[in-house]
Amino acid sequence: QVELVESGGGSVQSGGSLRLSCAASGSIYSNYRMGWFRQAPGKEREGVSCINRSTGSTYYADSVKGRFTISRDSATNTLYLQMNGLKPEDTAMYFCAAGGGCSGSRVRGVYYWGQGTQVTVSS
Repeated sequence: QVELVESGGGSVQSGGSLRLSCAASGSIYSNYRMGWFRQAPGKEREGVSCINRSTGSTYYADSVKGRFTISRDSATNTLYLQMNGLKPEDTAMYFCAAGGGCSGSRVRGVYYWGQGTQVTVSS
């Protein structure tokens, strides 16, 4: 069983930065892809970024490209999302996920979800 626990969300002003963390515990295999989704009220869940933990290949949604950076620390099984230049439209609940592949910025075939961390960006 794998548990994913996110942290690092909060409230910032437009242009600010946040760093989200996702601590993975349990049998998180090296061939799992991991990534971040977000969901704003009344909207569908959107794949923000995905990373191949073995090769380090990364993928981003067009809406965050150049502003967000996904990374991982294999030693501690922690996934990060550095978010710079935040905009009000980035306001959402952000979820960490582990699955079987990356389809662009989306984790494909999600096996495990975190509980989410709220990000609120004010103008």
